[in-house]
Amino acid sequence: MSDDPTSSHPPNQFALLTQRRFAPFFWTQFLGAGNDNLFKFAFTVLVTYQLQVSWLPPALAGLAIGALFILPFLLFSATSGQLADKFDKTRVIRFVKTLEIAIMGLAGLGFWTASVPLLLACVFLMGLHSTLFGPVKFSYLPQHLSERELTGGNGMVEMGTFVAILLGQVAGGLLVAVPDVGRHYVAFACLGVALLGRATAQLVPASPPTDPALVINWNPVSETWRNLKLAHGNLVVFRSLLGISWMWFFGAVFLSMFPAFAKEVLGGDEQVASLLLVVFSVGIGIGSLLCEMLSRRHVEIGLVPFGAIGMSVFAIDLYFATRGHAPGVGIAGLGEFVRQPGHWRVMADLALLALFAGLYSVPMYALIQLRSPASHRARIIAANNILNALFMIVSAVMAGALLKAGLTIPQIFLVTGLLNAVVAAYIFLLVPEYLLRFIALIATRLVYRFRVQGDEHIPTTGAAVLVCNHVSFVDPILLMAASPRPIRFIMDHRIFATPVLGWLFRLAKAIPVAPQKDDPATYERAFAEARKVLDEGELLCIFPEGAITRDGTLQPFKGGVMKILETHPVPVVPLALRDLWGSFFSRASGAAMTQPFRRGLWSRVGLRAGAPLAAAEVTPDRLRERVAAMLAA
Repeated sequence: MSDDPTSSHPPNQFALLTQRRFAPFFWTQFLGAGNDNLFKFAFTVLVTYQLQVSWLPPALAGLAIGALFILPFLLFSATSGQLADKFDKTRVIRFVKTLEIAIMGLAGLGFWTASVPLLLACVFLMGLHSTLFGPVKFSYLPQHLSERELTGGNGMVEMGTFVAILLGQVAGGLLVAVPDVGRHYVAFACLGVALLGRATAQLVPASPPTDPALVINWNPVSETWRNLKLAHGNLVVFRSLLGISWMWFFGAVFLSMFPAFAKEVLGGDEQVASLLLVVFSVGIGIGSLLCEMLSRRHVEIGLVPFGAIGMSVFAIDLYFATRGHAPGVGIAGLGEFVRQPGHWRVMADLALLALFAGLYSVPMYALIQLRSPASHRARIIAANNILNALFMIVSAVMAGALLKAGLTIPQIFLVTGLLNAVVAAYIFLLVPEYLLRFIALIATRLVYRFRVQGDEHIPTTGAAVLVCNHVSFVDPILLMAASPRPIRFIMDHRIFATPVLGWLFRLAKAIPVAPQKDDPATYERAFAEARKVLDEGELLCIFPEGAITRDGTLQPFKGGVMKILETHPVPVVPLALRDLWGSFFSRASGAAMTQPFRRGLWSRVGLRAGAPLAAAEVTPDRLRERVAAMLAA
């Protein structure tokens, strides 16, 4: 296995499994997630199909077990985040895996004696185990992976988690269904997986603490409040935490109801419930793995709105697929279930709903990891776990209340799908960066075939000025798609009067500028705002030609960039947009946006980024020469 994180990036996300900085951690979290779900699902099936405890009816069993499992996240996440920041993360991982062995030994006794109270206690303890592991899980990755590897690494972890959920729940369902001795098999399996997880944890490389001087605050209430305030310090990060928490609200409704959905709506047995979980988990895994390919190895949050749309569409269609469905007499086995054509639509809805949930969640996790300060990252992840727990508890309460109110399980799926559309729209209006990246994603995948070269020259941290030729009205949208970070643009004030595009650029907080002789106040205000952008360590883009070209040639560069560099001597990155002249949004034929199919659909366009220039090396003529050379290459 390769151990060098500074070596050239692996060819794809699967290559990370050959590297010690990732593989032992991956298998440790994989086995932990698998064991959680083997235990929980076996217990759920036990009380749904076998024990029939009067005080825990089958329709509420999954909700109750799920709520009890996530309660420790609410109570102890604040403490676990501090531990992950203060101590070596590998040390924390090994402690957690040792704790898992003890808990699974106790759970084995509970299965052996069919003690529902003891198993409920173990559900809470496994929730505590996962609470301690959560901040480590997501703060470990940015400590060992680069920005280009972060989406792929998160995709692998998300895929692995849901494949582990799949295998754990399938194994739990099948083992507990074995007549007479199923409970005993589950007991042995849970303990065996815990022991294997502890063995892989021993191979996880050292992960030095990010804040070793931190003084632990053991008061969970005050520390929870402090963590939430810490996360709120970066609004994009905080609102992304809310977005992830909503995804867990959404997913918890489906996952907790699968056993009852299979039995009461579809008329299936334990194996049918397991099949639904297989379909759901495979969908999540595929969606998570697709993120790296669709994001072109950057943190591409434009996938999030795409994922949210798919989640709603297929959750709503799941209601229509099962509306009026009347289970046959008796409980159907797996073979009989899959022979019914209508059931294939149900499975397709579940698979696609889950696939889009993967597209939704992975970029959000990567964004949080990328933009959270390293010294506080685990505590911000802990804040995420607190919010996740709150949302999942509310999810369980809402689903239980709707069941009590007489709604059917398909109707609850419909309500959840409609709520998702409303909540997602609200989040994207609060954080327009998601919507802007989504529009940029659509433009570069569906309107154009967009190829980027040299994007490693666009800095992932720190202030910098980007200078680019100006060919069309959508140049900023293409640059948004090429950059791993948000860009603030200085743009001709007249473009803000353009329908749709003007609204879009205002949403992107573009800075309007006018010629000094025409409007000196707007001119000075633009450069004051530009300096503020650089003060905050962000990327600023300027089109030094001053206007969109009218003949397709590169115009002389004006001196605005020099005015910026006088007070902020930051690196300057030359950019060259290629092959856009003649497109619908360029001024070919005298005016833009007059001939929709001037170049046909999916025309090839590109962007080439050059090596940054130090501020002392910059002149307008030198920048123009660099851009011209990249256009000619």
